[in-house]
Amino acid sequence: MGNSLICRTKKDAKDNGSKSKRMGKSQRKMLAEEEFLHKQALSMALHQHQLSQRFDGSMSRRIGSTSSRRHADPLANEKKLLESLEKIKFKKIVLLHGEGFGAWCWYKTIAQLEEVGLQPTALDLTGSGIDLTDTNTVTTLAEYSKPLIKYLENLPVDEKVILVGHSSGGACLSYALEHFPEKISKAIFLCATMVSNGQRPFDVFAEELGSAERFMKESQFLIYGNGKDKPPTGFMFEKQLMKGLYFNQSPTKDVALAMVSMRSTPLGPIMEELSLTPEKYGTGRRFYVQTLEDRALSPDVQEKLVRENPPEGVFKIKGSDHCPFFSKPQSLHKILIEIVQIP
Repeated sequence: MGNSLICRTKKDAKDNGSKSKRMGKSQRKMLAEEEFLHKQALSMALHQHQLSQRFDGSMSRRIGSTSSRRHADPLANEKKLLESLEKIKFKKIVLLHGEGFGAWCWYKTIAQLEEVGLQPTALDLTGSGIDLTDTNTVTTLAEYSKPLIKYLENLPVDEKVILVGHSSGGACLSYALEHFPEKISKAIFLCATMVSNGQRPFDVFAEELGSAERFMKESQFLIYGNGKDKPPTGFMFEKQLMKGLYFNQSPTKDVALAMVSMRSTPLGPIMEELSLTPEKYGTGRRFYVQTLEDRALSPDVQEKLVRENPPEGVFKIKGSDHCPFFSKPQSLHKILIEIVQIP
């Protein structure tokens, strides 16, 4: 019996060894297959990433022409871009927010521009972002634009900047082009109020909000900082309306950031008629970026703006709401880089 137990034990051990060898081979085969599939998935992902870098599919343009090499090396392209941007004389880009926003809304754009060696600065206009000024006391475009004016006044004599203005921030761009044309290399209006001489920034939004007179009398979003018996001093949309108007394509995290960061907008600056001359404003190099899923400033209105006051170049971002710095940051970045490189 002892011998038979020993025999069985030896046989079992032998069988277990064979089984172990078979399992080892099976496991090795599975691991090899998994590694192959993993490499294949990585290869496909890399290929897809390269394609998305070359053919974004979310941006179109109306200036010059585009061409792409099918087998371009992304790293070589990036190196070429960095070398190209290194040669650019004016690298400073000033980012101006629109109504209710602040410098905070440009956080993605700032990071992307810094990565390629440019020097972005986002400003809080008076009474916006972390600027502590009471918006009810801001009554003119000059007051509202004061941080930009101060920035331009402090620039060295031989220095120029590229200005980017979003939404009603476009009025500040126009104001700066009229008063500091020698300081501005290019002005980029991002779904912005690119007004003509004698127009008010509010007039651009009239199709969505109604006439200025009606808005001043009937709007439920007005703020009466000096009392109900005095003219309104500001406005702010209700949160749900803001989500529908501004953020219909934006990520939920960015919408949440906006909901806790947005402030009321002073009314005086957007109701002010601008005086723009051909000798100053007219000599500026203007570019316009249209957003094609915009509900705050419709594509039709944006098209009308560029038709009535033609800029040097027009770019379009497909799939973008009124806030491309949230909804389409990569497309916006590509356009900004392209405009920066225009001689």
